[in-house]
Amino acid sequence: MVRKGAAALTRGLTARHIRFIALGSAIGTGLFYGSSEAISQAGPSVLLAYLIGGAVVFVVLRALGEMAVADPVPGSFGEYASRHLGRLPGFLTGWTYTFEMIIVCIADVTALAVYMGFWFPDVPRWIWVLATLFVIGAVNLLSVKVFGELEFWFSVVKIVAIIAMILGGIAVLVFGFSGAHAETGVSNLWSHGGFFPNGIEGFLMSFAVVMFAFGGTEIIGVTAGEAEEPHKTIPRAMNSVPVRVLLFYVLTIGVIMSITPWQSISSSGSPFVQIFEGLGLTSAATVLNVVVITAALSAINSDIFGAGRMLFGMAERGQAPAIMGRVSRNGVPWMTVVIMTGALLIGVVLNYVVPENIFTIIASIATFATVWVWLMIMLAHFQARRKMSPAEASALKFPSPLWPYAQIAAIAFLVFVFVLLAFSADTRVALVVGAVWLAALTIFYKFGVGRGKGTGGSSDGDRLAVSEAGTG
Repeated sequence: MVRKGAAALTRGLTARHIRFIALGSAIGTGLFYGSSEAISQAGPSVLLAYLIGGAVVFVVLRALGEMAVADPVPGSFGEYASRHLGRLPGFLTGWTYTFEMIIVCIADVTALAVYMGFWFPDVPRWIWVLATLFVIGAVNLLSVKVFGELEFWFSVVKIVAIIAMILGGIAVLVFGFSGAHAETGVSNLWSHGGFFPNGIEGFLMSFAVVMFAFGGTEIIGVTAGEAEEPHKTIPRAMNSVPVRVLLFYVLTIGVIMSITPWQSISSSGSPFVQIFEGLGLTSAATVLNVVVITAALSAINSDIFGAGRMLFGMAERGQAPAIMGRVSRNGVPWMTVVIMTGALLIGVVLNYVVPENIFTIIASIATFATVWVWLMIMLAHFQARRKMSPAEASALKFPSPLWPYAQIAAIAFLVFVFVLLAFSADTRVALVVGAVWLAALTIFYKFGVGRGKGTGGSSDGDRLAVSEAGTG
C-alpha cells in the first residue's frame, strides 16, 4: 500500500508495466495526428524541433525522477511543488495538471473520432467521443493492475507498428514501389524549399505542437506512487526517453517526409495513414488506422489515470475535496475517475459544435498547461537542490545530470515557449485561457484552501476534512 488507512492506493504496477507506460506515453495523438500540423508549420526542420524539445523534456523528467525516487508519494510533482515552492504553487500545479489531462484527453478523443471517419465518414464525431469515454471510464474503475496490463498491450501494439512503419518506409525508399505515385527519396528533406522552407519563424512556431506531443510523459512520476520498486523502475523508464525521441519521433517523421514531400501531408487525418494510402497500400493504411486508434485509446486511458492519481494526492493534502480521496476495494480512487469522465463530456459538446477547428485550439491550450506543469517541476527541483548540502546531493540515488546548467537552460526554454504562444492567433487563445485559469485558481485558493495553516507540505491544519475519505 502507498499509505495506511481507509483510503490507500495499491502498489500494483510492475517494472514491465511502468517501462511500457513510459514508452507509450510519448507515442500518442501528438505523433500520430499532431505531427501533421507541426510538419505544415516547419517542414523538414520539424526534425530539429523534436530533437530540441525531446532534450528539454529529458531534463524535466530527470529532475522529476530525482525527486520521485527519493520520495515516491501520491500526487507526485504536485506534492513536490507544495513542499519546495509553497502551498499556492503546489495547488496551481496539481489542478493545472488535472486541467492538462482533461484538455489532452479531449484532443485525444477528437483525434480518435477523426480516425474513425476513415471507415465511417458519415457518422458524426461526437458519437465516437461519447462511446470512448464510457469504455475507458469503466476500465479505469478496475484495479491498477488491470490498467497496467491494458496499457502494456496498447504500448506493444504502438511500438511494433512504429518499428514496422519505419522498416516499411525504409524499404520503399531503398527498393522503390511500383504502385507509388508519390515522389520518394531522402532528398525530399531539402529539395522542396530547403530544410527551413517556412523560415526560422515557421520552425519556432512549430514548438507549440511539438511540446504538446511530449505532454503526458510526466505520468512516469505519477506512477511512482503505485510502483512496486520505484527506486528501480523509475530510473529505467526515465532513461528510455532519448531512445524514444530518436526512434519514435525523429526517425519516424524523417521517413514520412522522405516518402512524401512535406507540403503534401495534410492535417485532415494521420500522416501515417495518408502516406500508405497515397502509395496504394490500402490494406496497410487500414492496419495503421487500427494502430492510431489504439494509440488514442492508450493516451485517453493514461490521461484519466494520471489526473485521478493527482487529485487523490491533492485530496490528501487538503487541496481538493475530501471525496476525491476515496478509493474502492481494488485500491482505485473511483470518484476521481467518475469526475474525469464527466468532465470529458465537454469534448462531446465541442465535437458537436466546432468539429473542424477544435484540435488546434485544444492542442495550444494543452501546451500551455503542459509547459506550466514542467516549469513547476523544474522550479521545485531547482529549489530542492539549492537547499541540499553537498553530502545530501551526493547521496541521491538518481541525481539529475549537468546540474545546474541543464536545469537553467530547460527553465529558460520553457519560458520561451510561453512567449512563442503569443505570436500566433491560433495559439494566443491558450495564453488567455491559461491566464484566466491560473487567476481563478489563485482567487479560489486565497478565499478557500489557503485559509488553513502552514506554508508547504501537507500539514493537518490545511486539510479539507480528508479524514472523511473512506472506501467506496
